[in-house]
Amino acid sequence: MYLVEIVIENKPRARDPEGETIKKDLMYKSGYDCVKEVRTGKLLRVNIEAEDEEDARQKVFKMCNDLRIFNPVAHSCKIEIRGKA
Repeated sequence: MYLVEIVIENKPRARDPEGETIKKDLMYKSGYDCVKEVRTGKLLRVNIEAEDEEDARQKVFKMCNDLRIFNPVAHSCKIEIRGKA
């Protein structure tokens, strides 16, 4: 059993309206003018049975693609093995 984290973010050139709103709130409402950019994303944690780390990575990547968890045109998807669960 492996703990796998999946980070889905907008690609750098894609707009991020949620991140833009958070940045504006930090700058204008809270005085954090040192904040230059905010990008949002999703974090998924999955416990998955697999033979080894590479098997876990492949299963999770296939799952993400089969279920259309992210749009490869607009998003990047990073899969990190965090160890045995």
